[in-house]
Amino acid sequence: MKLVVVSAGLSVPSSTRLLADRLAAATAGRTPARVEVVELRDLAVEIAHNFTNGFPGRKLAAALESVTEADGLIVVTPVFSASYSGLFKSFFDVLDPEALTGKPVLIAATGGSARHSLVLEHALRPLFSYLRAVVVPTAVYAASEDWGAEGLPERIERAAGELATLMTGLSAPLKHDGHDGHDGDDRDESAEKAGDGGFTVVPFAEQLAALAAR
Repeated sequence: MKLVVVSAGLSVPSSTRLLADRLAAATAGRTPARVEVVELRDLAVEIAHNFTNGFPGRKLAAALESVTEADGLIVVTPVFSASYSGLFKSFFDVLDPEALTGKPVLIAATGGSARHSLVLEHALRPLFSYLRAVVVPTAVYAASEDWGAEGLPERIERAAGELATLMTGLSAPLKHDGHDGHDGDDRDESAEKAGDGGFTVVPFAEQLAALAAR
């Protein structure tokens, strides 16, 4: 499997890249995935050119291909004006809209104040939900005071565990139980299980039909 990390940090060294590396290490420790890092800072010019001429440069094309082929994705952005950075958004604007469909994604951000932590739920999660990615429940925000403090390592480990579980589950072959999938069989099986519990399960379609008949 391949785990791709997209880091939108601009400075060197970068707290955004530091958080990205810690998330990647924690995830790779739970699943046999090869880690590849995409530094958006190095692609800024090619991203701008892609908007004007419609064609990605060599490095940008390789980065887009890596993200598209990834089994799991970690995305980390600094917070600018209470949202993700323009460079971060621009990269995903030039990505094929179907590239992230069904792909597990861990979202994370860094900022100077804990007051910006809601950027994860108000900006990043809606963006990747729109792209039809599978966003892990735990998002990770790191303010300046979080480094070296309690709480951040635990959030990193929890989020990494969720991503690794999704990556492993989605890459595993589907198991067939021999059931042919007919609705009638499903109702019979449900009735049998319900009988053991002493109550009857009425399929939702039947409940709707009963309401319509009233």
